[in-house]
Amino acid sequence: MTQVPQRTGFSGPKLLRLLARLTDAGTSGAAPSLSAVMSRWLGWTDAIALSTALSTPPGSHSADVPSRAPVRGNASVNLDAAGTHVRNMLTVAITGQGASSDSRRRMPARQIAPDPVDVDFAVHRQRYITLQMQMEREIAGLRARLRTALASKSPQAARLAMLDSVMEQVLGAREQAVLAAVPGMLEPHFTRLRGAEGAWLNVFRSDMQSVLLAELEIRFQPVDALLAALREN
Repeated sequence: MTQVPQRTGFSGPKLLRLLARLTDAGTSGAAPSLSAVMSRWLGWTDAIALSTALSTPPGSHSADVPSRAPVRGNASVNLDAAGTHVRNMLTVAITGQGASSDSRRRMPARQIAPDPVDVDFAVHRQRYITLQMQMEREIAGLRARLRTALASKSPQAARLAMLDSVMEQVLGAREQAVLAAVPGMLEPHFTRLRGAEGAWLNVFRSDMQSVLLAELEIRFQPVDALLAALREN
């Protein structure tokens, strides 16, 4: 039986733990505030939209979910591979490991002396935002492909694909708004490290990388749920 994708823990406990540690949430309350916003994502109008999706007959697809069509037998395997590829590609973009020189420039592993440009937090904020945009773009495209494949499987799977489409519409904007606040939350940590001696810039880059990877984990949850549903159908 097809399972509705659960966004259990979507508040991203790992991300929140990292932000709590890096922003001294015990005194500033920054990370708890983020958690509170996340917990309120599903509002009354969203609940109505999801209720409509759940009650819609399986054959009544929205414009975002293509009509059923034959799918090759190895489609699930191919889509699993596509999911792995996108995840690995984004991980490489974040870590710079095995990436192009441009990617390594965005997130270098080590540097003897800080580049004068890199002592300005605005540079790191822009790098973070650029990677967020890349995650959003690549995951949205993959998610749409998975919905197309799922809609062709069975009436129950088609309903799940439609539900995921509605969830993306009603939660997507709020998700982006909340995650857009993360780069700015790293600025106090950056400022504290900059005032210390030692390889402070490498420490900040490592911390920022950890936060980005935790965010990738959150963003990939709907993809993992759709892939699991495809394996069951």
